[in-house]
Amino acid sequence: MLNELNALEIKIAQVVALCRTLRTENDVLREQLASVETDKERLTERMAAACARLEQLAQQLPEAKT
Repeated sequence: MLNELNALEIKIAQVVALCRTLRTENDVLREQLASVETDKERLTERMAAACARLEQLAQQLPEAKT
């Protein structure tokens, strides 16, 4: 009986350690995701600005003669 309780205690300790590890990893991943989302928003804004500039430049081109 004592051996079974010791084995159970070891398994519980392993589960607790795994939970802590996964919680830490999850926190890191959440931070990385927030950073990537911020970068994505910034790049989306830059793309929209670039598209607007290209539209302006396209409007300034002379009409093609056919």
